[in-house]
Amino acid sequence: MKNLVVTGYKSMELSIFKEDDPKIAIIKAAFQKRLIGFIEEGLEWVLVTGQMGVEIWVAEVVLDLKEEYDINIAMIPPFENQENRWPEGLKQKYQELMMVVDFYEPLYKGDYKGPYQFKAKNKWLVEKSDGCLMLLDEEFPASTKFFYEEAKRAQKNYPIYTITPSDLDDIVEELRMMDPDYWN
Repeated sequence: MKNLVVTGYKSMELSIFKEDDPKIAIIKAAFQKRLIGFIEEGLEWVLVTGQMGVEIWVAEVVLDLKEEYDINIAMIPPFENQENRWPEGLKQKYQELMMVVDFYEPLYKGDYKGPYQFKAKNKWLVEKSDGCLMLLDEEFPASTKFFYEEAKRAQKNYPIYTITPSDLDDIVEELRMMDPDYWN
């Protein structure tokens, strides 16, 4: 697998409203662990749209991994200025990421025109990638369901890898066990 789409929930769908929420570190650790496995098997590109939440955090993880691994990140939003209505701190983070990712290009020129742009984005990402990795709780899919449904419809052999709530629980336990005080 050379190109992997990574997506998941928006921050507010996870009840995360501050950038210092401890849940972010757990989510990032889960994606880092999974991405390292893919990189060691030959992954070259991680594709995200840069939506707030999981995709921004994954972009940060990949940029950190670039210090040790040969991996690239592409940010391909559905349209220009998707961050315009975001809170100021997230808007600034997004704009900084635009400048440092290996590839940045919106699918559509100009601002938001309609929901067809999101549908086209999902279809394009599936067509241009070899598989996907998603933070997904199938009981509560929220906005992830649209990409997930497109990925399931893919005509080719399109692997869908998931990070589930159970996987996040495992990461919490791993992080706790790394704390020297855990064993006392």
